[in-house]
Amino acid sequence: MPLKRLIFLAMSVTIIFVQEQALMFIPNVQFTTLLIVLFASVFTFKESLMMIFAYVILDNLYMGTFNPLFMTPMFLGWSMIPFLYHTLLKETTNEIKLAIFGVFFSVLYGMAFVPFNMLQTGIHNVIPYIIADLPFMLIMAVSNFFTILWLYQPLYKVVSKELELLNLQLVPLKKNR
Repeated sequence: MPLKRLIFLAMSVTIIFVQEQALMFIPNVQFTTLLIVLFASVFTFKESLMMIFAYVILDNLYMGTFNPLFMTPMFLGWSMIPFLYHTLLKETTNEIKLAIFGVFFSVLYGMAFVPFNMLQTGIHNVIPYIIADLPFMLIMAVSNFFTILWLYQPLYKVVSKELELLNLQLVPLKKNR
């Protein structure tokens, strides 16, 4: 991987981390999903996983939650974005499809934590956990939908232009599928 691309990847992790910390006072309202979808559309699957791994480690070190029962579902949850983006979504740049994906992703992300929280707490009844998490999933779903719908295309244009200025290759995309 060229050094410029590695630096761009590191800057992407920094952007994701800083915005999440800046918006931490509002539960589940953040641009993390939007940014990971955006970066998954300009990075390869492997580069996206490296970015997510670095982000999860950094976030958990900073927050003091360096616990495998918390980090594993977080990594698995965020990793679903590049995996589904490069397979199921077939690398689309259609913001409506991506916004709808953001809604479904909020449920997938929340569900990734269920078995790990059940192990950690020793509670084996999943219904109360899901009921308690439902408002947060809903907030994340609405936040994901609108941020991706309104901001994905403008941010994609900026990021792809910057990559071109740095002579870095974009991942080949299938336009507006």
